[in-house]
Amino acid sequence: MALLNILTLPDKRLKTVAKPVVKVTEEIKQLAGDMLETMYAAPGIGLAATQVNQHIQLVVMDISEERNEPRVFINPKITARNGEQVHEEGCLSVPGIYADVKRAEQVTVEYMDLAGQQQSLNAAGLLAVCIQHEMDHLKGIVFLDHLSVLKRKMALKKLAKVAETVPVD
Repeated sequence: MALLNILTLPDKRLKTVAKPVVKVTEEIKQLAGDMLETMYAAPGIGLAATQVNQHIQLVVMDISEERNEPRVFINPKITARNGEQVHEEGCLSVPGIYADVKRAEQVTVEYMDLAGQQQSLNAAGLLAVCIQHEMDHLKGIVFLDHLSVLKRKMALKKLAKVAETVPVD
């Protein structure tokens, strides 16, 4: 396993639309493992391949308190949405910035697992938020794109200030 570099705004590669995974290979399994290790180390609860400059439809997450329920979604597709919730979101690609985002309360997502099998999952609450957030990355969307123009400008200004205070290696 290896820690991967996480892209951060304003990196334009975060706007790249991910391509579907054709086949689950050993390289895909290795990438999923490396992404989970990177996500846990960051620390975060979700990570899309786009965020580590791999533009394929692969998402990992673990919302458990114990950090022992890793999930891997390949070629995820939301097939149903119900309700509405507002949840404060942050992002490993937008460090130090948090904002309330409106999303579906419940989603049904179809995806392929690491064994190449088609799966379906009904998710609600934080898991539903995380799925929608990470799937946005696969479309080149970051959570700031869901904010009003004014709130997005304020967040980007704050992000620039945060970036100024981060020491460069």
